[in-house]
Formats: sequence, C-alpha cells, structure tokens
Amino acid sequence: MPAVLTLLRIKNLALVEELEWQMGPGFIAVTGETGAGKSIIIGALQLLLGERADKSLIRTGADLCTVEAVFSGNDLQKLNPQLVEAGIEPCENELILKRSLSSTGTNRQFINSSPTTLSALKNLGDDLVDLHGPHDHQSLLSPETQLILLDSFARAEERVAEYRNHYRQLQTLLAEHSALNTAETAREQELDLLRHQINEIKSANLVADEEEEEEIEKRYKLTSNSKRLIELASATANKLSEADDSVLSQLAETQRLLRELEKIDNSIAQFSAAHAASVIELSEIARALSAYTEKLDLDPEQLAALEQRVSLFETLKRKYGGSITEVIAFGKRAAERMQKIVGRDAELERLVKEIENVRSHVNRAGEALRRLRTKAAPKLSENIRRNLRDLGFRQSEFEAKLGALDEPRASGFDAVELLFSPNPGEPLKPLRAIASSGEISRLMLAIKSALAAHDAIPLLVFDEIDTNVGGEIAHAVGAKMLTLGHDHQLICITHLPQVAAIASSHFVVTKDVSRGRTFSNLRKVTGKMRQEEIARMLGGKSESALKLAASLLKHRA
Repeated sequence: MPAVLTLLRIKNLALVEELEWQMGPGFIAVTGETGAGKSIIIGALQLLLGERADKSLIRTGADLCTVEAVFSGNDLQKLNPQLVEAGIEPCENELILKRSLSSTGTNRQFINSSPTTLSALKNLGDDLVDLHGPHDHQSLLSPETQLILLDSFARAEERVAEYRNHYRQLQTLLAEHSALNTAETAREQELDLLRHQINEIKSANLVADEEEEEEIEKRYKLTSNSKRLIELASATANKLSEADDSVLSQLAETQRLLRELEKIDNSIAQFSAAHAASVIELSEIARALSAYTEKLDLDPEQLAALEQRVSLFETLKRKYGGSITEVIAFGKRAAERMQKIVGRDAELERLVKEIENVRSHVNRAGEALRRLRTKAAPKLSENIRRNLRDLGFRQSEFEAKLGALDEPRASGFDAVELLFSPNPGEPLKPLRAIASSGEISRLMLAIKSALAAHDAIPLLVFDEIDTNVGGEIAHAVGAKMLTLGHDHQLICITHLPQVAAIASSHFVVTKDVSRGRTFSNLRKVTGKMRQEEIARMLGGKSESALKLAASLLKHRA
C-alpha cells in the first residue's frame, strides 16, 4: 500500500486553536475565502518539513504550539535505513512526525515519539512531501533548478553524487598544488625561518619530559643564592665551634662543672651524660655545616651556565609553546614542514599524478552523467509537451536543451536550458523570457506531472499553483491533478471551482469569531455542502451558480 498522510493535527498555530484533519489517498482540494487560514495548513506542513520556526507563530495567549502528522502505508519501510541512521527505531506501516514550539523559544521535534534533530526531521520530510507554491515559479527560471529537474527525471541522483565526490577531491588536490607551488621568494623566506626555528630548538638539546627543566631550575635557585647560603652556614658553624666564645667552648666548662658535681653526688650522672650527648650532637652539626659550605663553594661559571639554561627555556617557551614538551613538538612540525618544502618538487610531482588520476575519474563520471542526461532530455521534453497539450497548449513546443559548459562544475559538464513556445510560429525561448504567470503555472504543473512517475515522494502539495488560470484551462488543470492523484496523494489549495469540483475529496477552511476570538476551522464537504462551496467559488449561491456547481460536480462523476 502506497504511503499517504492520514492525519494532520494542529494546535495553537496562528488562528488555529485545535484542528484534526483526517484524509485519504487521491486528489484532495482545499478551498476557503481569502484570509480564512488556508496558508496555515501549508505553514504546518513546512514546520514538519524542518523549516525555521518563530515563536510568533504560536496562537496569542498560548504557551505551546504543536503540529503532528501521521503517515501510513507499506512503502514507509523504505525509510527504515534513514531512521536507523538517525538513531530511531524502524517503522512498519506507520510514521509519526511531531514538532512543538514554546513561548520560551524552545523547539522540539520527534519521529515516532523519539526526540530527534531538526536536520533529521528535514531529511525525512524531503522524502515524504514535495511542496510547491507560487514562489516556486521563479525558481523554475533558475538554470540550477532546471538541471536538477532533468536529473530527477533521469534518476541520475547516484551518478550526480559520484561525480560530485570526484569533483570535490579534484578541487582539494588543485588547492594543495596551488598552495605548494608558491613564489620562489616566499618559499626561501619560509625555509630560512624554518631552519632558524629548527636549529634553535635542536641546539637546546631538550629532553621530552619535564624533569630536566625542574632539576635545572632547582639547581639554579640554589646556585644563585649560594653566597648567602655560605654566609649563613659559616656564621652558624662559627657560633657553634670556631669563635673564642663559641657554644661548644662554653659547654666544655659546663661539662667540667657537672663532673665535679657528679663526684660529690652520684645522682647527677644522668645530667652529665645528657649534657655530653648534646655536646656531641652540636659538634656534628658544626662539622656538617662546614661540609655544606664547602659543597656550596661559589662557582661563577656554573652559575652563569645555569642562568643561561633557564633563560633559554623561557625564551623557547615564549616563542614556541607553554612547555618544553610543546617546544619539542613545534620543532618536529617545523622539520616536517621544511621536509615537505625541500621535497617540493617531489610533492608537486606526486600531486600532479594524483590530480591526473582523479581528473580521469571526474571525466569518466562526468561523461557517464552526460550520457544519462542526453538520453533523458528528449524524453523529458516529449513528456512535458504531452502534458502541455493536456493543459491547453495544443500547438506549443518545449525542449530541454542540453549544452556543454566551458569548464566542469560541481553539477557536471552540462547546462540545461528549458525552452518554450506557447504558440505556433513563435521561436522557442528560455522560460525567463515568458511574461505570463498563467503560462508559468501550467508549465510548472506539466513539469511536475512529467516528474511524478519518476518520483517516489508520496505526498504532493500544490499551494495555488493554478493562479492566473481560468475557463476551460482550469478544467484541464483539474484533470491533470486528478491524474497525478492516481499515483500520489495530492493536496491542492485552490481558488478555482473547476479544480475543486474534480477532486476526489474536498475540504473547506473557514474563519469564525467566538468569544471575541478568531478561529480557523477545517471541515470536509460532500453533497449539498460541497455544491454550495463550489457555487461560492463561482461568485455566489444564486440559483445559476448552484446549477453550474452541480454541473461541474456531475462532470467529475
């Protein structure tokens, strides 16, 4: 069963407080008076297609706006790889899209109740809905759009993707070649700078870890303060043992006195022993301090060397990185860059070979794409000519003319120009030379009809694509849409009674005022209600209008 949109639920969007639209397959017409809110349906679908949203869309007085769509059908399973890639559970016969906007500016989107990104919603929406409005007429005049239409008819998407991949590779290689093939003066200047940087870092004999830097700084700190350290240590040793009134000389006298005491009172022996131990310890301290001063013997050359090393560390870190490790890494990168420049000729030769190889891939892919387009262009032209005849251009001419570009582009080797002549005897002219918006509208419908058989998108939405069309042509437009509705679900927002009358189902948007507030509503019309709506579109509900409406509806049946 082909996929169809079965439910569109809108809440607090612009004039819509709450709307639940259930629909079936085929050609669906949506009508209503100007300003009733038909555009809200398009706005809701655009939100589900990932269009940018603004909190001004939220209905006045509401905090949250939601739009939800339910698609049903076996064809939905073809979307499962895309769903899985987006981290969403695959679906079987039903797919639910939902988007919410809050007054705080927070937007959220869901696929089958799973939170998702806006880009994932947009990618999925592009495979579900093809929406066309009056603004698309101008895009039809763009050469880029015309080429996309031809590629779509030719089913050339894979070929286009393959070509673009090779083309991007080629542009990257050409850019590398250009950057490497700089002027000789600039090359020599860069080489001089790199040599200086490499030599400066290499001559420093740096160690990759931070231990050397820490050890050098520690030694420098001691050495730079060695004079003061010697002074303090020597003064302390002198006070302990070397001066005439040193601590140890005075303790010798107290030691003699304690021994005299011990001779008289034997219990003094413990004090005498403790005193002797203290003398020994102080003697050891005096000797250790003397050794310490000899070790710190001031060496101006050693101090200068350490000072120079510390200064070198700071200079290198300031120029090449915040740590010695970063400085070493900078040196490696500079060496690699120099090697690349020194080996410039070899690198250029490698790039030339790679460019030739990738260019051959570009040429093969471009020629394959050209063959596909050349084969499809006449078929597309004939298909559109048939559709144009159905739409009232009995003797018109149309051609999708393929031409070669002077230089390959991201789109390939080809340019296409859609040419049209609405009347016999007139030469074919580019679409941009056609002034009539009515002709452009029918051309758009003819092109979409030609592409529809090649288009797997289940839902086509036409927003007043029949603008500036009337009379018998309007019947033809309606018939063409009905034909499109056989293979696709088609929603057409229209102002033409002839188009609305031929639709498989018909919905009317109305604007009502209740409790001082304006509300947009949607209802399905059948039987007498549909006849009255067709009559209104014809100009009123007079007896003649009602009879003509009945005739149009009968003609549809």
